[in-house]
Amino acid sequence: MKESHGSIISVVNQVAVVEFSDELPHIQDILEVVDDSTVKLQVYSSAGSNSFYCFILQAAHPPHKGTQVINTHKSLQVPVGKEVLGRVIDVFGQPLDNKPLKVVEQRSVFKSDVPTLSTVRAAQEVLETGIKVLDFFAPLLKGGKMGLFGGAGLGKTILLTELINNIVIRRQEESPSVSIFSAVGERSREAQELVESLEEAHVLDRTSLVIGQMGENPAIRFNTALAATRIAEYFRDEGDSEVLFFMDNVYRFSQAGYELSTVMHTIPSEDGYQPTLNSEIGTLHQRLGSTETHTITCIEAIYVPSDDLSDYAIRSIFPYLDSVVVFSREVYQEGLLPAIELLSSSSSALDPAVIGEKHYELYLQSKNILERSIAITRIVSLVGISELSHEDQIIYKRSLLLKHYMTQSFFVAEPQTGRPGVYVPLSETIIDIDGIVKGEFDEIEPEDLDFLGNLESIRATIAQREQERPRPSLPVPGSSQDITRISDQKLAQGSAPAQSAAEANSSAPGLPSTPTHPTGQ
Repeated sequence: MKESHGSIISVVNQVAVVEFSDELPHIQDILEVVDDSTVKLQVYSSAGSNSFYCFILQAAHPPHKGTQVINTHKSLQVPVGKEVLGRVIDVFGQPLDNKPLKVVEQRSVFKSDVPTLSTVRAAQEVLETGIKVLDFFAPLLKGGKMGLFGGAGLGKTILLTELINNIVIRRQEESPSVSIFSAVGERSREAQELVESLEEAHVLDRTSLVIGQMGENPAIRFNTALAATRIAEYFRDEGDSEVLFFMDNVYRFSQAGYELSTVMHTIPSEDGYQPTLNSEIGTLHQRLGSTETHTITCIEAIYVPSDDLSDYAIRSIFPYLDSVVVFSREVYQEGLLPAIELLSSSSSALDPAVIGEKHYELYLQSKNILERSIAITRIVSLVGISELSHEDQIIYKRSLLLKHYMTQSFFVAEPQTGRPGVYVPLSETIIDIDGIVKGEFDEIEPEDLDFLGNLESIRATIAQREQERPRPSLPVPGSSQDITRISDQKLAQGSAPAQSAAEANSSAPGLPSTPTHPTGQ
């Protein structure tokens, strides 16, 4: 292939304008500086008849005007295959775990075979997570997509890590699969902790991590998500594997695209984001589809700026998800962890044909209790629970029981909380919620259900209370207790009329009171 050379004619921030005198490059081609191949630029768009805007991806020594570049005639490549399992790499395929990486195969980050409608597989099987609130209110479908929406500091990453523990680590023997983790614009500390936990659980050899830290430029952060997606596609289509795909954080992917649009002086959309936002989000999720042969189960953490779910970047993600989990700051302030808003979370799996009639019926009953309790809670905050009707008191109490029951201790948070983690099968969750809805735990304080697994211990406590509760005993006929009881009854019967007459006489207007001394005196 004929070499294509160019020269940088201007550099503004992270954008360089490169002019070519011979063969022109294609969009997304990677350019390298002639004297330093570590300096890489990505062709973004045309700037003129023979000049192009290029993003500076990697540069130990930033290029300047007059720097000579050469076209590699390749787009950004990422290594694939079993060699990347157990490894931590960046968007260029360079290892970040201080170990050599043998590259056998590479694939373009941008080019892929997106599943067609004839090959797409509709998710119908529920994947149990062992987390009560997810399994009951927002079930995860195998081959589906789940989004964890929440503001800063509400526990999205903790829940995502717990899902990795419960799905990847705990079930490695019964259903081995390949896991791909994409860290887009997140802290390197969290990635380091995840690598250590996976290594301790001996599942790192089935996992590949692609990291684009928050300190990287937006082009690298944007391409990190696409690189991880390309690896997941390879294992689905060519690696003959079931794939679990985790991304933290999708909003950072959207934000990186916004930053690239800003430096290119692109006119923003009506909501302030880049005009290509919908197509970028749509293409990413379309590539992560499941086929008839193998599935990609996708779990995404999505940061919600200012806790505003109506933000355009957030709304653009909703249409591609099967399960939506919404974190609430109010629930977090109440100390109910995970801080998930039960009524705002949902799933397309909540269908009796998928989850079963019993689960679906209990879901509707629980949702009805929680919805009715909203108005009752406002009344309680004003006048107190004692002013409620008996029926409203029951609804309010059971709604509290449901909310407190959904709290759970996580395995990954044991060092911070001091509480051992709990895995609760869905079958046990259904039994417990059935008991709450039917009123079996109405005498229990809601706080007693905090951070429990199932309610077997609570049932044992209720049974013990029933046994210890004193029962009234009937006196034996002819005994002293019986004689005393009869005498008390007769005494009460004889004194009551006289007392009533005296009270009536003394209280009657215009009548003298009955004398209490003998008549003759």
